[in-house]
Amino acid sequence: MPKKKPLVFVTRRLPEIIETRMCELFDTRLNETDRPLKQEELAEAMRTADVLVPTITDKIDAHLIAQAGENMKLIANFGNGVDNIDVASALGRSITVTNTPGVLTEDTADMTMALILSVARRLVEGARAIPEGSWAGWSPTWMLGHRITGKRLGIVGMGRIGQALARRANAFGLSIHYHNRRRAPLDIEESLEATYWESLDQMLARVDIVSIHCPHTPATYHLLSARRLKYLRPHAILVNTARGEIVDENALVRMLEANEMAGAGLDVFEHEPAVSPKLLKLAQSGKVTLLPHMGSATNEGRVDMGEKVIINIKTFMDGHRPPDRVLPSML
Repeated sequence: MPKKKPLVFVTRRLPEIIETRMCELFDTRLNETDRPLKQEELAEAMRTADVLVPTITDKIDAHLIAQAGENMKLIANFGNGVDNIDVASALGRSITVTNTPGVLTEDTADMTMALILSVARRLVEGARAIPEGSWAGWSPTWMLGHRITGKRLGIVGMGRIGQALARRANAFGLSIHYHNRRRAPLDIEESLEATYWESLDQMLARVDIVSIHCPHTPATYHLLSARRLKYLRPHAILVNTARGEIVDENALVRMLEANEMAGAGLDVFEHEPAVSPKLLKLAQSGKVTLLPHMGSATNEGRVDMGEKVIINIKTFMDGHRPPDRVLPSML
């Protein structure tokens, strides 16, 4: 008698090739509308399914996990971060949590480098000038940005993405500085020509560009607080392609409005999908570049993520430890 397929509930639309493969392997329930599900819909999925495949738009908190049915054994997150999941509560209910690390590194680093260039060289303002009819021809003093070669880049979080950004930034002639919970091995520092700062405060006071690449955890909430942002010099640029909650957004806005820093490039927001009206106003003035959380948005990246989800589910259902299991001690 053939083994019964696990019931897998997928909360958002995934690439067609991934959905097709999941339907072949599992008893799969898809979200055809692709709208973010309400908590009661997620609760029903937790009560009935064997596996939940959420994304960062789904808040899988302790209250929701407490409603999980006996069959719910795996939360296979479609995403690198798991700040949307209460991993400790899941472990307490003997529910395994997995994620999709490593496959978004290059895509996110590409977008981060693009944001650095965009803010420094005023690319968004320039791109608007022609369709808006405000360009009257070349002028030696019009739309002047700033050279990035020779500037100091401060990377907050020297994991896979931080290192990938450092490799790109080296090619642009930036001097690499970084702060991390643990110092990187010497061979990595040497290959990236990177200077380690044990004190984040001291690094912020000495760099020209700050780029955030640490995960969002309780320890990193508002890591760049109002106090720390004050260490930045008036010509500094801040770029965030990690998580919006890592930066005190209100403090950032106040500093930008007061010209206490030069600009910002943001792909994530503290209360997304809501974006502060003050940030929108700053974007209109050219002070900031805002992107709709698209740092990892490539066809290749999304397919790679889906394949990792499938491997995690299949490995788990075959009775083995999934390769991308997440434990509270790892956060």
